[in-house]
Amino acid sequence: MTQAPTPTADTVRRLVRTLLADGADTAAGPDVRPVAEDGGPWTWWVGARHVLRLAPDREAALRQRRELRLRDLARPHVPVAVPASVAHGEWAPGLAYTLDARIAGGTAGQQVSALGEDDLAGLLSGLREVPARQAGTLGVPRTAPRSLEALRRMAAHAAEQLGKADEFDPARMAQLAGPAAAQLAAQPNTAVLVHHGLTADHLVVGADGRVRGVLGWGEAVIGDPAEDIASLARAVRSPAAVRAATLAGYGARPCLRGLWLARCDTVIRLAERLEGRDDTPLPLLRTELRHAWEAILLERVTEFRDDGPDGPAEEP
Repeated sequence: MTQAPTPTADTVRRLVRTLLADGADTAAGPDVRPVAEDGGPWTWWVGARHVLRLAPDREAALRQRRELRLRDLARPHVPVAVPASVAHGEWAPGLAYTLDARIAGGTAGQQVSALGEDDLAGLLSGLREVPARQAGTLGVPRTAPRSLEALRRMAAHAAEQLGKADEFDPARMAQLAGPAAAQLAAQPNTAVLVHHGLTADHLVVGADGRVRGVLGWGEAVIGDPAEDIASLARAVRSPAAVRAATLAGYGARPCLRGLWLARCDTVIRLAERLEGRDDTPLPLLRTELRHAWEAILLERVTEFRDDGPDGPAEEP
């Protein structure tokens, strides 16, 4: 695998100067600064209107090129903004870049409003309308649903570790017994385009709580729609995620499956962080744990009836 040279502000400024001719340049070149707080060199703000992403290796370059095509495919189907590339090419031999127009707004660290939940419902509905077969021809991988029973067992062990560290009450895992996990197994023929990264950092939220756009399409797969419900539970809290999924037409089973995927994942990841096997900031993991474990009314459902679609049948 070819490893890229580490880009500097001068590298980025020289590249961007050749791409933008809108008067934003100065004699010193456009204003550029790393997006990451730690100064990571692969994603840069360019002035106030653009963001530049540089692929660090050939595998990342392939993902980026696939992402550009997928964004164009998904854009007509979703009601929120999808990043648009104003220029793309290679910044080093075999290594791709894309200069995207910036979507105005903050992150989902602020609360999503009721209208924002409608936006998320439209996003989930739109994702299942994207032709899965066409996404597959672009190279979007197909993934099998995860075993909730296997995840439950891992989470139960992790919960015991968190209990010893006074981070979590392991008795709460009893809410997901083996029979319940079996009931929440993924149903056949329900695969859709899954964003697979609906994190707080990837949801662009306005000051009014509306969801303005969705970033980070590089990890999209064709698979279990409950995975996106799980991501939203961690990002915007379980009640909001389940309300959005319900508005999108998903029934009790995929909603509860997404809820428990989120809960198990957050317990496991926090335990791994405390053991030094994950470098995600602790405050973020604790926030996601709290969001995922917020109680919802739907948890009182004990038998699944045909009261709503478990999810759409995938395109034949």
